[in-house]
Amino acid sequence: MKKYLLSVFTLCLATMMIAQEAEQKPSPWDFSGVVGLNASATGLVNWAAGGNNNVNGVAFGKLRLLFNENDISWETNLNLEYGLSYIDQKYDPFQKSSDVIDFKTKLGWQFHKAWFLTAAAGFKSQMDLGRAYDGTEAEDLIISKFLAPSYTDISVGIDWKPNSIFSVYLSPVAGKITTAYVSDAMNEKYADMYALDNGGLRQAMQEKYATWSYSKVANAEGTYDKIYKNVKAELGLTLKGAINYTYKDLKIITSVGLFTPYAWDKTEMFDADNQFIGYRDNNRRFGNFDVDWDAAISYQFLKCINVTLSTSMKYYNGVKIADADGILAERVQFKGVLGLGVGYSF
Repeated sequence: MKKYLLSVFTLCLATMMIAQEAEQKPSPWDFSGVVGLNASATGLVNWAAGGNNNVNGVAFGKLRLLFNENDISWETNLNLEYGLSYIDQKYDPFQKSSDVIDFKTKLGWQFHKAWFLTAAAGFKSQMDLGRAYDGTEAEDLIISKFLAPSYTDISVGIDWKPNSIFSVYLSPVAGKITTAYVSDAMNEKYADMYALDNGGLRQAMQEKYATWSYSKVANAEGTYDKIYKNVKAELGLTLKGAINYTYKDLKIITSVGLFTPYAWDKTEMFDADNQFIGYRDNNRRFGNFDVDWDAAISYQFLKCINVTLSTSMKYYNGVKIADADGILAERVQFKGVLGLGVGYSF
């Protein structure tokens, strides 16, 4: 009987020690982020400088999931943002102010100290129809739609991560896929705005987001026709950096990405007067970088009040934007949002 009791006691003690050791072992997973809703309103009465009454709201979520165990590191980030504005005016009272889907993931194997052999993927797009609001009775032109344009990148490279806050990633084997897909039904729906003889809304989107390329063979006039397509895939080099820092109730998230395609097309282009105007697909040549930079700073106080400042800057070769005079050119795109609202950081 004593031997039996001693065996039971030993078994219970061993079980308790194993359970205690399991409780003390830290989890390899770390989940953090910030979610919230920012709002603002402006009211004007006999305001000499002009303006309109307006109400703005932006819902957002910035999430991060980390896994670190042994030599394996896996990091995933998701940024969602959607905003609407109501402006007290006759035409276009409701306008989209913000719309972001941004997903990134990296899986790495540590081969030396802070160095990781890494596979990475990312996806950027938007959720809702986007229009060029002109404040008139005419229906506004469509400039984006659900998942069009979208940008997908897949790469393999080296990631330097000296800590959980900062990282730099270089990939000489990076693929970038730009999609500007418009269905037949949607193309027919907006036939009154975009002539189907000219490709309709589909071709307008493909032109705007440069999912076209010049033909490799000249036509009868000796020039090169544009070939429009829903998807454009490129192989190139990418360099990315990221910072994700949290101190008490302050959270700072920023990332920058550069991409240049492996393309050296030397085919010369001439105008109708036989004057040299450049090289075919010159804007997509090696050394011309696409730039993506996003940053967000948030501070939470009183446990539920959140102040956020988010900015986004882009420069895409081939994507042309009209200025106030209607002149199309490749331009730096910038967006900034400062908000005060309710939020939760974790």
